[in-house]
Amino acid sequence: MTVKVTYDFDQMLSSARDAAGEELLKMADEGLDFVLTYSDNIAPSTASGRILTKYPERCFNFGIAEANQVGASAGMALAGEKVFGQWFGPFLSLRATDQLHTDIAYNDVDVKLIVTHSGVTAGGGPTHNCIADLAIYRAIPNLTVVIPADAGQCIKTIRAAMTHVGPMVIRIARGAEPNVYMDNDYEFEIGKAIEVKGGDDLTIISAGSSVYWSMMGAKELAKKGINARVIDMHTIKPLDVDMIKKCAQETNCVVTVEEHSINGGLGGAVAEVLSETGFKGKFKRIGLPDQFAVLGDPMEVYKYYGMDPEGIAKTISELLGK
Repeated sequence: MTVKVTYDFDQMLSSARDAAGEELLKMADEGLDFVLTYSDNIAPSTASGRILTKYPERCFNFGIAEANQVGASAGMALAGEKVFGQWFGPFLSLRATDQLHTDIAYNDVDVKLIVTHSGVTAGGGPTHNCIADLAIYRAIPNLTVVIPADAGQCIKTIRAAMTHVGPMVIRIARGAEPNVYMDNDYEFEIGKAIEVKGGDDLTIISAGSSVYWSMMGAKELAKKGINARVIDMHTIKPLDVDMIKKCAQETNCVVTVEEHSINGGLGGAVAEVLSETGFKGKFKRIGLPDQFAVLGDPMEVYKYYGMDPEGIAKTISELLGK
């Protein structure tokens, strides 16, 4: 069964980053017990920063020492605390992988790692782009990896993380992303993908903000008489293998779209499943190529690499020979 979605881009912008902080504050107001660690990316004026203003005793600032923040978060969790932490995406995955691997994942401790400015949304150019993180996270045991499609789903993810046991990475963008879902009245379960649009000609599997662009790509394809199914694979690990198998069997053509390198991310994960199940249909990965991305506004970067709706539709049309 598909869910209610929206195509009203101009009217439906929101920020998953703000939503995460607002939900954490709401949970604190409800009396839920957790601590928050953060680096210098949180100011009192932000949604997460308001927790610092209201509950300073449960907030710990580590400046620009992200690796220390990871290690201390692990120590707090080992001492029995429920820990949420917030990092800039590229700095967690590229500066603190050792601590993430050894302090958190190896010890299997209850730390929820919220990483913002993922993909090419940082605005700091290729050095700040977070496009190799999923390849790292997928290879580390014990990590659960979730990429909310929009602000509403981010709220669901933060809430689910409160009761989830074990380390989890929650990967979100910089802010002002289009909403995918018309409302939050749908079932969300970590590890279970969601069909956001039905279709029989092919399946587009995506995650994060790329789900919206995939929907818009499907809308472009519909003008050519191509009926594309769109799947929100919000959990990259553990992957919903059953959904991938089902879509591959029913449509015989699978395309992945992601704001990540095509190496090691969602596309690689789906390709592994298809290969191991003997899939003989058509398959294509749409994402960032094996190079440092060009500098520009995210929308310009998407267009440059064919990750915008028209680019997605063009690639799929060529794949289908239409």
